[in-house]
Amino acid sequence: MDTTDPFKPTYPAPTSLRPLLGLTVLVIEDSRYACEAMRLLCLRSGARIRRADTMRAARRHLQVYRPSVAIIDLGLPDGNGADLIRDLAIAVQRPDVILGISGDVDSAHRALEAGADGFLEKPVVSLANFQEAILAHLPDDRQPLGPRTLPEEDVEPDPIAYRDDMVHVADVLEDVHDARAIDYIVQFLGGVARSAQDTELLKATNALAAKRARGDAAASETAAIAGLVQDRLSEKIAI
Repeated sequence: MDTTDPFKPTYPAPTSLRPLLGLTVLVIEDSRYACEAMRLLCLRSGARIRRADTMRAARRHLQVYRPSVAIIDLGLPDGNGADLIRDLAIAVQRPDVILGISGDVDSAHRALEAGADGFLEKPVVSLANFQEAILAHLPDDRQPLGPRTLPEEDVEPDPIAYRDDMVHVADVLEDVHDARAIDYIVQFLGGVARSAQDTELLKATNALAAKRARGDAAASETAAIAGLVQDRLSEKIAI
C-alpha cells in the first residue's frame, strides 16, 4: 500500500463550524440506517465519508488508501469488527482515530481491548457527540483553531434507509434454520431498532436474544420478528 498521501499539503483547514474538514471517515457498518446517520453527521461536520458493509469490503478499501478515521461496527455479517480494529491498531499506517460502534454498550470493552481509541453507542445522532468522539483523539495539527460552540443538532436519517434494513433482514430470515443467521439477526436488529427507536421491534429482538442466550428453541420469537419486519415493509413511506 502506498503510505504517502499526495493530497495532505492541500487539506482544507478545519473551522469551528466544520471541525472535521479535511478528514476522510471510513464507516464499516452493515446497517443502511446507521450509515445514513453517519453520512449526515460527516456532511455537517465537513468530513468526507466512505462506506464498507463487510469486513471484506473494508479490507479492499484499506489496501488502496488510509482513512483519517475508521468507525467499525463490531457485528458484521462476515466477521467480528474487533478483529479489524486489532489489525488497524497495529498497522504501520494506522488511522488517526479508530472508533468501535455497536448497539450493545457492553461491547465497548471489546472495542477498547482490541485497540480502539473510543466507542460510540448506537444510536449515533448527536452532532456534538460525534464530533467530540473524533476530535478527542486527533493530533494537534488536525484540530480547529480557536473556541468552538458545541452544536445542539441531531440528525434524522431517511426512513427509506430503515426500509432497506428491513429488506436485508427479510432476506436473511429466509434461512431460519441457520443458527449463525439468527445470531446475526439478533445483533443487527438490536442496533437498527434502537437507532430508529422502534420499541416494538427492539422488544421482540431482545426476546429472541434471551432465548438464544439460554440455548432454547426460538421458533416463535423468530416468527414474530419476521411478521414485524413484513409489517414495516408493507408500510408506505411518504416521499
